[in-house]
Amino acid sequence: MSHDATTNDDPLDLGGVIPPMVTAFDEDESVDYETTADHARFIVDRGVHGVFPLGTNGEFALLDGDEQAGVVEAVVDEVGGEVPVIAGVGAPSTYHTVDRAQRAADAGADGLVVVTAYYYPVDETGAVEHYRRVAEATELPIYVYHIPSKTGNALSHATLDALAEIDGLVGVKDSSKDVPWLSRAIDDHPELVFLAGSDSLQFPGRRVGCTGGVSAVANAFPELLVDLHESYSAGDIEHARKCQSTLYRVRDAFKGGPYLAGVKAALSLRGFDAGPLRSPLRGMDDEERSALEAAIRAEDLL
Repeated sequence: MSHDATTNDDPLDLGGVIPPMVTAFDEDESVDYETTADHARFIVDRGVHGVFPLGTNGEFALLDGDEQAGVVEAVVDEVGGEVPVIAGVGAPSTYHTVDRAQRAADAGADGLVVVTAYYYPVDETGAVEHYRRVAEATELPIYVYHIPSKTGNALSHATLDALAEIDGLVGVKDSSKDVPWLSRAIDDHPELVFLAGSDSLQFPGRRVGCTGGVSAVANAFPELLVDLHESYSAGDIEHARKCQSTLYRVRDAFKGGPYLAGVKAALSLRGFDAGPLRSPLRGMDDEERSALEAAIRAEDLL
């Protein structure tokens, strides 16, 4: 049974395939805004249902506020009005998150993805106050980005209950990989939209009620994820499951190098050069790239 998207309070009615776009860099690691916009065009032309600049795959934590605003502007200029642009605006402090939220709104974003505050431990009172202040600073819908493995701050169900009371907070992108947590959160909050935030949980996430997902692999192979989503939506569960099987193998191939390196390497195999990652992250070496290419060719994706 798929989640009935019409019951949620999300004005964007988010669902389907929403890649966490890459940020392209020049060789000197300065942001290449034009190529970043080209990546938005690359995925939108291949059928995705939204774009998410400045997520983990967009190396958001390695960009300053001006660079982040420039990325949102470039992406909105390229694909705004065609699909929703939901921009990551998270920072360790509420002060900077509010500033980035306002700047993303000014740049034309349709929604804001706010990662839980990170680095310092945050209790329930702090988490709720953080999101309330961001929500009060903007008219745009807000989506909680839950990724405790990176932020160090997990949300309890009680905290999510309190967050759900905040006007303007309309959804959750869950990258906890904790399926029981996600399943119960969806059960408790039919008014919120939920997006599965891990490649390994695109099919299972839809089974427990996510309206769609945020997939790193979709940055390079959006067609595979669109196929999974469309077949699932049409009730062809068997084909959707096969797409997920392929996705497991492709995801494993992406992980055969340094953290995050697989996406830009796979894009280059498709003829799209997004440049290096920003240090201290680094790209795949020749051996890792060759292994990635062999694995992807075995799936007939090139």
